[in-house]
Amino acid sequence: MNKSETGDDARGQTATAPQKLTTGNDGLDSILEGGFPANRLYLLEGDPGTGKTTLALKFLLEGAARGEPVLYVTLSETREEITEVAASHGWSLDGVTLYELIPSAETLKTETQYTIFHPSELEFGETTNAVLDEVERIQPRRVVFDSLSEMRLLARDPLRYRRQILALKQYFAGRQCTVLLLDDRTSTASDLQVRSIAHGVVELEQLALDYGAERRRVRIVKLRGSTYRGGFHDFKIETGGVVVYPRLVAAEHRQQFEHEMLTSGVTELDALLGGGLDRGTSTLILGPAGSGKSSIAAQFAAAAAGRGERAASFLFDEGVNTYLTRSTGLGREMRKLVESGYMSLQQIDPAELSPGEFSHFVRRAVERDGARVVVIDSLNGYMQAMPDERFLTVQMHELLTYLNQQGVVTLLVMAQHGFMGANMGTPVDVSYLADSVLMLRFFEAGGAVRRALSVVKKRTGYHENTIREMRMSGGGIAVGEPLKDFHGVLTGMPTSNNASSSSLLAAGDGSGERDVDA
Repeated sequence: MNKSETGDDARGQTATAPQKLTTGNDGLDSILEGGFPANRLYLLEGDPGTGKTTLALKFLLEGAARGEPVLYVTLSETREEITEVAASHGWSLDGVTLYELIPSAETLKTETQYTIFHPSELEFGETTNAVLDEVERIQPRRVVFDSLSEMRLLARDPLRYRRQILALKQYFAGRQCTVLLLDDRTSTASDLQVRSIAHGVVELEQLALDYGAERRRVRIVKLRGSTYRGGFHDFKIETGGVVVYPRLVAAEHRQQFEHEMLTSGVTELDALLGGGLDRGTSTLILGPAGSGKSSIAAQFAAAAAGRGERAASFLFDEGVNTYLTRSTGLGREMRKLVESGYMSLQQIDPAELSPGEFSHFVRRAVERDGARVVVIDSLNGYMQAMPDERFLTVQMHELLTYLNQQGVVTLLVMAQHGFMGANMGTPVDVSYLADSVLMLRFFEAGGAVRRALSVVKKRTGYHENTIREMRMSGGGIAVGEPLKDFHGVLTGMPTSNNASSSSLLAAGDGSGERDVDA
């Protein structure tokens, strides 16, 4: 979070903290810690298509809804184009005064080529006077100028342009009016002249990825006399306006909770974990594809939902129907738990999702829906939603810290490269972030491929150091006794210490049921 900047008024006296004006956007208000300080001039800049007009219109509509006179001055788009933008979001501009200052069709005629938009001293003065006359008539509390690119071209000279912006700032200083200047940066990459003059600068960016939807993010460059949440924050444009997802800061979300254990309902699995998983901790489940990682995570979530707790699963790698069908094959009535409302399943498309939006989904599940168990299946899919892989651990650390402080049991699934052997690789090492780590391995024994389960880390208490066999069938998950009669299990090709292999689970758990895929 950025500390406020000290600002002085025109007389050199220290200014008092002004009233905050809400922008009409909850996410942006959160970043601004209440909104824009009133009666100031702000720069909203970004390339074409980043959402400047949409944010500006919502800012004016918020003022109109509060009974304030508001004015939109357009120097680059027609009244019809602005109205169409509003209509695409389901908005009516009845309470907004639109003042259009663009060349008319008559200017295309040869005899009328000299217009106020020709970059000369006369036209720039006429344009400024026309706008100020409209301001005098309306007496607005909120004004939007769209866009500065036209004013910059009219001024020609950078010095004259700066002086005009300073004059505009001084003109509005005593008029109890908050001004937004929109800049599409078509004539310059970044206007430091206006940045230095404005009380605050909001920067919008649009990033084109190699695959998937474009990503948009917003950053408060400066905000004099007020604190704000620094850094980049993801946002998207949808019908109804701009949705901003403030960056998650775990330190702002602390909550008291009762420390207890979450059990899986499988006695041997709980014994391996020293009784279960502690509230307010995260568990990483590692293993090759098909080893049972998702099934173990689902077992904990289903057990919690069956006891009347709410659980939320975010699925990156498979569809909801496939997940439900597979869970039913393992003996769990997941559909009934979903229908009861105690279990929620949300399919995530990593190509369309930003990390900020995903954090918002998780927070909503915890704070609004009361989820006490959260499953992220899997981190491999979550990585695809990251703009840069090196930031995965930072964002994951913040998310896990937040969930831990809420008393949530978090289960993270991650697939490793390869199928057998002790040298299994992971796309990125996040094991140090998790409080507990469960490791699954395939091994060969008795002419069959089997699964081994062990706990290699648990920060919050005792856990077994043994390796147990795990089997999945129509009856559910079964975990056997410690594999004391074998060594080299984690290599994939163990050797038996005894002639018999009584430590292994009987095929199908003695029920005659076939093994089921994870």
